Amino acid sequence: MKAFGWSDARGRPDVRCSAHFVTQHSAGSSPAQTSPDDQPRSWAARVAGALTHRNYRVLWFAALGSTIGTWMQKYAQGLLVYDLTQSTFYLGLDDFLNQLPILLFMLIGGVVADRHDRRRLLTISQYVQATAAFTLAALVWTGHIHVGFVFAMSFLAGCGQAFGGPAYQALIPSLVPKRDLPNAIALNSTQFNLSRVLGPGVGAAVLATIGTAWCFFVNGLSFFLVVVALAALKLPKHVPAAVRGAVTEELRGGLRYVRETHVLLTLTVLVTLSTFLTMPILTMLPAFANEVLTGAGRAETRLSMLMASQGAGAIVGALLIGFLGTTPKLGRILLAVQIGLGLVIAAFALSTWLALSLVLLFAGGILFMALFSLSFSLLQLTVPDALRGRVVAIYMVAMRSGGPVGALVAGALADRFSAPSVMAVNGLLLAVISAGVLVSRRGRALTDVRL
Repeated sequence: MKAFGWSDARGRPDVRCSAHFVTQHSAGSSPAQTSPDDQPRSWAARVAGALTHRNYRVLWFAALGSTIGTWMQKYAQGLLVYDLTQSTFYLGLDDFLNQLPILLFMLIGGVVADRHDRRRLLTISQYVQATAAFTLAALVWTGHIHVGFVFAMSFLAGCGQAFGGPAYQALIPSLVPKRDLPNAIALNSTQFNLSRVLGPGVGAAVLATIGTAWCFFVNGLSFFLVVVALAALKLPKHVPAAVRGAVTEELRGGLRYVRETHVLLTLTVLVTLSTFLTMPILTMLPAFANEVLTGAGRAETRLSMLMASQGAGAIVGALLIGFLGTTPKLGRILLAVQIGLGLVIAAFALSTWLALSLVLLFAGGILFMALFSLSFSLLQLTVPDALRGRVVAIYMVAMRSGGPVGALVAGALADRFSAPSVMAVNGLLLAVISAGVLVSRRGRALTDVRL
């Protein structure tokens, strides 16, 4: 995934992206301020207002094309790893190694983004990720591919994301005025999830017609869409923010505040638990397509349909949450969504009918996007402005760490038992724990928070 995808984690105002996950969090790091002369706007203006600004429009369309390439490679790479190893554990390990640099270096990447030109950093990150994609294309094309090489390129691409994500996060506010910043975040989430629908389908077509190597090669080319777009932006010279203290000292202060604030600690634990138990379903989709849902068409076609269905649900979820607005008892809604997501994951794991599995993944996409959008809204409601950046960074690390670690554990267990049995247990476990939190004292403190 590219840096743009980091926003996908938040969902409304995310979604990578491929920053899946970081952009949305970053832009949401301070609540929107409404000036007295701001007037209510039409539905159309709220939906697409940010695209009226040239800089944002240029980068948005480039990011869309680039992220389609990312999901095209993700589709082909999952099939390649499974074909090389016949192991769900290695599927999880590949995802873990791709996410590991983000977990290790993301906070450092934020510091670097504040001290150096963000457009230049983001451009360098595109070159790094393109290099990884072109290397895989060459290895597959020449027949010298080995799963160890795939793992190494996943780690290299993750390094590019770790430093590109914060740079993109810091760049977004300079592309649109403050009035259109929430809309820019929502459109970024829509772009990311739209690419999740289109990418696997494009990847399936490319793989079936001209081969796996071309999926990697085309993705490598797609990074240059962003490079060209960044060069075309009309921006003032970047002025780095003044350093106010040691990075480690400020991070310790944020960690201490989260630990001592019950609502923030509960949200952080819940988001880690949710990604740990639910994200492995995406990593193990190749196993479901090959071994469980065997009655309709080729495995490659089934996999692209499953990935597209989940992505379409995420798009719908992003749009629905965008209309939610201020709602009382938001914490109660969050826990109810989390219970529903666990039950949907368990039902998908037990399904052997492709049509039902597609419906369940669509519903899961809606609930998954709603879960992280709601949890981030609660976080923003609780944290003071003086600590907002550090607390959001801690939340992002917690969110990003649960998925790869969960994929690694679930993949190892699935090799011993089976992918359906592991994910069924994961889903039920999430539902039971969420229900327990809902009736607990800590859960009541969370559900009492209002927007």
